[in-house]
Amino acid sequence: AEGRIQLDWEKRFNIIIGIARGILYLHQDSRLNIIHRDLKAGNVLLDEQLNPKISDFGLARIFSGVHGQETTNVVVGT
Repeated sequence: AEGRIQLDWEKRFNIIIGIARGILYLHQDSRLNIIHRDLKAGNVLLDEQLNPKISDFGLARIFSGVHGQETTNVVVGT
């Protein structure tokens, strides 16, 4: 298809690593511990260099980080 980029396995792997780094940042490295709760392919955007950007935080939950475990009774996702 016109205007589409072919993704070889190296590019796919780099996208996956970028998504994993984004999740790690949200869960551990961010000042706020953020759990996305609806991460799927449609919620990952790619920039011009194919760097992934996690989007759509509508169902995200922020945790205090004080407790080792948090619970929720709300079912989310698609």
